[in-house]
Amino acid sequence: MPTWGGYASSPHWYETFHEECGQPGCRGRVGCRQRCVNDCLLLGIERDGAEQTLNIPVNLIESVVEKGRRTYLVSPRIPALIGEVQDSSPAKIAGLKFKDEILGVNDQDVRYVDQLRAMIQQHKGDSLLLKVRRENRDTVLHARVSQEGTLGFYFYPLTMEDLQKLSAYDFEYKNYSFFASFPAGVRKAGEKLNSYIQQFKMILNPKTGAYKGLSGFKGMASIFPNDGWDWEAFWNITAFFSIVLAFMNLLPIPALDGGHVLFTLIEMITGKRPSDKFLEYAQIVGMVLLLGLMLYANGNDWFGWGRHK
Repeated sequence: MPTWGGYASSPHWYETFHEECGQPGCRGRVGCRQRCVNDCLLLGIERDGAEQTLNIPVNLIESVVEKGRRTYLVSPRIPALIGEVQDSSPAKIAGLKFKDEILGVNDQDVRYVDQLRAMIQQHKGDSLLLKVRRENRDTVLHARVSQEGTLGFYFYPLTMEDLQKLSAYDFEYKNYSFFASFPAGVRKAGEKLNSYIQQFKMILNPKTGAYKGLSGFKGMASIFPNDGWDWEAFWNITAFFSIVLAFMNLLPIPALDGGHVLFTLIEMITGKRPSDKFLEYAQIVGMVLLLGLMLYANGNDWFGWGRHK
C-alpha cells in the first residue's frame, strides 16, 4: 500500500502516518486520516526516521482556504523522473534527458520530487553531482544550479502504472462481478455520504473556518480533472454530487422535501395541520435561506467574500 505525506505542518513536507489516532481500527488508513483532520486529533508520524506527534489545529481548513488556491492536505510521494528539459538550461548542459530518474545528489540518496527541490534550493548558484538512472544504467552528471534555484526541467507526470513500474508503490486492484458490484457500490456511497456529513458539521462549526471555503458552481466545476478526460473521475464526482443533493434535500428546511417531511411528522404527532398561512410564510423563509446561501456560495467563488484579502 502507498505511503502518504502531510503538507501542512512544517518545511519537512512529507511524513508517514503510523500510529493509532484513537479511532477504532485506525492504522493510517485514508478514511481514518480524513477523520483525524475532521476531529482535530493528534497524529503519530515518522519524519526523517524519528517518531513525532503532530497536533492538527482546529482551523486547519481555514488556513488552507486562506491560501486562495487548491491545496492537498495529503499526497503520494512522487519519484523524481525528468520530463521536458528546456533548451540552453543547466539541466540540458549537464546532459539530463527525458525520463532520467534522479537517485541521489552529492552522495545523498534523493529519490523523490520534494527532496530534489529542497536540495536544488539549498545550492543556488552552486554545482551538484546528480546520480541518474538511464535505461537501467546509473551515471553521474555535473549540473550548476541557477541563481534562482532552478535547473530548467519539468518533472514527468507519472501515472499509477508508472509508479508501480518504478516500485514506488504497490497498488492492490480489486475486481467485482456484476452482482457483487451492487453491495460494493452501496458501501462506497455510504462512505461518501458519511464523509460529506462530517464536512457539513465542520462548515457549521465557526471554529474550523470551513465555511470560508463554501463554493458554488465554479467550485463544483473545478474539482473535475483538468489534465484530460477521465470517465472514472467523471462518474465518481457525478455520483458524489447526486449524494450531496439527496442529503441537502432531506434537511428540515422549508421549501425542501425535508421541510415537508418535518411538517408532516408534526401533523402526525400533534394531530393538527399547520395553517396555510403558516406554511406559506415558512415556504418564503425557506426560499430566502436557500437563495441567500446560493448567492453567498457563488459570490465566495468569484470574490472570496468569506476569505481575507
